[in-house]
Amino acid sequence: MGLFDSKFCAICGEKIGLLGNRKLEDANLCKKCAAKLSPFMTDRRKTTLAEIKEHLAYREENKTAVAQFKVSREFGESTYVLIDDAAGKFIVTPSKKWQFENPDVIDISQVTGCNLDISESKTEVRMKDSEGNMISFDPPRYDIEYDFYLTIDVRSPWFSDIKFKLNNNKIEAQNPARYMEYDRKANEIKEALQAKKS
Repeated sequence: MGLFDSKFCAICGEKIGLLGNRKLEDANLCKKCAAKLSPFMTDRRKTTLAEIKEHLAYREENKTAVAQFKVSREFGESTYVLIDDAAGKFIVTPSKKWQFENPDVIDISQVTGCNLDISESKTEVRMKDSEGNMISFDPPRYDIEYDFYLTIDVRSPWFSDIKFKLNNNKIEAQNPARYMEYDRKANEIKEALQAKKS
């Protein structure tokens, strides 16, 4: 078969456009069917067609879990961690209208760990000399900013972790109150997701 031969989706049977192919280990998937996969699934290319069919069946069943999900606690700004305490389940989603999406509904008992990673970025602050050239201060000065990333490790046949950024805007080193605020928010999520861990 040639490089540009027509390809067809192994799920829906539709012809796949030139830039629309999503490779599986042993088949092809169209963009429309690929959009139904969990956003946390990262190894699609190493997944077989049989496994994708099983995953899509799980995603269909997940719609019922979404309809039954009752938010009792909410965390986050642009990525939201929603907790259903009565059911012992949670959702991680970027959508405020999650009821109309299909976010994975996960049992809190599936959580195996929850880790915070604080990423630091440094930018040197320079000044102009008498000739207009940008030079370093002595000693050098830096603007330091932080991003807070939370990784939730889970036992799932479809994905092993969920990683997302807590803060919308970078947190400046000269604002320790905001730094402490996001550290507190991260710990609140960690405590909520590990409270019922079995």
